[in-house]
Amino acid sequence: MKQLRVIQTLFYVCLIVIIYLATTTQEIQVIQNSWDKLNHFAAFFVLYILMSLAYKKVSVLMKVFLFLVFAVSIETVQYFIPGREFSALDVAADMIGVSFAWLVFWKGKI
Repeated sequence: MKQLRVIQTLFYVCLIVIIYLATTTQEIQVIQNSWDKLNHFAAFFVLYILMSLAYKKVSVLMKVFLFLVFAVSIETVQYFIPGREFSALDVAADMIGVSFAWLVFWKGKI
């Protein structure tokens, strides 16, 4: 039970960090110096794994739907932030991260 709470907490901490990074107007050097699509892939890969561990009763279809809505929402918000823009390629990278995480989780590697 304690382990489940830790995983749930990690999930929400990651979610908050991703929301902050996606909506801040400040330039974050580590983020700026890396390949943006890899950041998207990694963030959603980790989120999917953490959600799968923390909420085992949530169906795969529901998780994919929630992450798609989250990805599109982030990009929509970025459209209204000066210096940021909506990117369908970012949404695609997010969903590829979800797909790979599902494969890893489904194959029992975690």
